[in-house]
Formats: sequence, C-alpha cells, structure tokens
Amino acid sequence: MTIPNQVHFVWGLKEEPEPFHLVHYLCIESCRQIQRPERMFLHCNHRPYGRYWELVEPSLTVVPVEPTPELLGVDYDEQRVPRRYRYAHHADFVRLDALIEHGGIYADLDTLWVAPLPPELMESRFVIGREPDIRHERTGELAPSLCNALLLSEPRSLFAVMWRRTMRAAVDGTWSNHSTLLPYELSTRLPDSVRVEPPRSFYRFGPNREDLAALLEQCEPDLDGVLTLHLWAHLWWDAERLDFSPVHAGLLSEQFVRTVDTTYTVHARRFLAEP
Repeated sequence: MTIPNQVHFVWGLKEEPEPFHLVHYLCIESCRQIQRPERMFLHCNHRPYGRYWELVEPSLTVVPVEPTPELLGVDYDEQRVPRRYRYAHHADFVRLDALIEHGGIYADLDTLWVAPLPPELMESRFVIGREPDIRHERTGELAPSLCNALLLSEPRSLFAVMWRRTMRAAVDGTWSNHSTLLPYELSTRLPDSVRVEPPRSFYRFGPNREDLAALLEQCEPDLDGVLTLHLWAHLWWDAERLDFSPVHAGLLSEQFVRTVDTTYTVHARRFLAEP
C-alpha cells in the first residue's frame, strides 16, 4: 500500500477562535501548488475566519474534531507547558487519529512546501523526520528526537498505531516526551515499520536562535535536498517573546513577504494571492 496523496491539517484547538494568518495561508497554498494533493482536510474545533481563510476555504474539507478527552486530566507544570500552549498536545493526538483512519500526509500550519515529496517517501509505510537533539526536560541530558510536524502514513500503519496506543502513557507534563521522544524510541524497536528522514528534508533550520535567524532574517541560498521549511512558530509568534527571534507574527505581512528577502520570504512570495 502506498501513502495517499492527501493532506491533513489541524486547527482551532485553542480555547478561543482566531483568524487565519498569512503564514497559514502560505502553508496551504504552497502545499496545493507543489504537492498537488487529491484532497486537503482541516480538522478543527473552532472554524477559522478572516481574509486568508476565505482564500483557502474552497480547497479544504473541514472535519469537526473535539479536544482529546484523554488529556483533560493531565497534571501539567505551568513552567514547562504553559496553559496557552497545551492545545498543541490535543493536536498531537488528532493528527495520528486522522492518519491511522485515512492515511496521507500531516503538516503543521507553519510549514512551507519547497519541493514535492518524492515517490520513495510516498511508497513507504510511515515517514517521520529527525530533528536536532533536544534537552530532556526531566534529566537535562540531550536526547535524540523525531519531530511530528510533518508525517506521512499509510492507513493503519503499524508505527502510527503503536505510537497512538502508547502515547497517553507517555504524556508526563512535559512538552516533548510523547510527541518526539516516544517516536524515536519506537523507531529503534520497530525499524522496519518507519522511514526516518535526515533533518535536512523537513527541518533544515532547527529550533535555535542561529537557525531561526537564517530562516527568518537572513537569506540562505542552498536548499538542495530540502522538501519543506518548518518555522517553529510557537517559539517566536508572540511579539513579546524575544528569546528565539525578534521576528513575530505581526511583522509577517504581505508587504514584508513581497519586499524583504529572507530564506522564508523568498520561497513563500510566489504563493501570495494577487494584490
């Protein structure tokens, strides 16, 4: 069985509805033009709104979803996972449920397509990308990690099913244990059920100040072998958060994308709608 060329996005699991941002529009439009999927699904609780939503809505099938009941009783540490970010853990479950049932491609909405996914990936059983090692939140030691921001799966793939089956037990109040450390562990136990792509394929620029500067402020010409750009938007989206980048969501307007040359804007501007 090959992986269906259909794409799943997840949205609207925050407590309040919010407008679609230009970054989200560019994710979907770059996917539509480059990957040319047969179908695109938006799995959402709160339906988005705004100009950019109106532009992409005709391309999407909206699938209503609810927050994951399994997470409602988790005892989170506010310092490790602030309340405003916990919606992302619900999305971790929703994406796997969609892939197990339907198969296809899952992408975070801060993804930009650079090249179509090659046939050898679409002929795999499950595909996930390596990201830079992360610091384990409980031990403080560096640990190998597989990022779940872009996933490919055949329906009911063994890897997806086993990940979903063991994920709730791995939710320990930290950000990454169930979502990136657990799949790495599973990949060592089930190596024949998963293809692990090197960081360059999906995560050429990692979640650190230097790489985010290269992605959002500077212009890196060498993207050979890069299939998608992941923005790690939760690290810089809010204007008051400056620990990773001075760039924020309010800065990324159409004018900025059209006129300021950065790695991201140079590759994103061709997907802008006509002024």
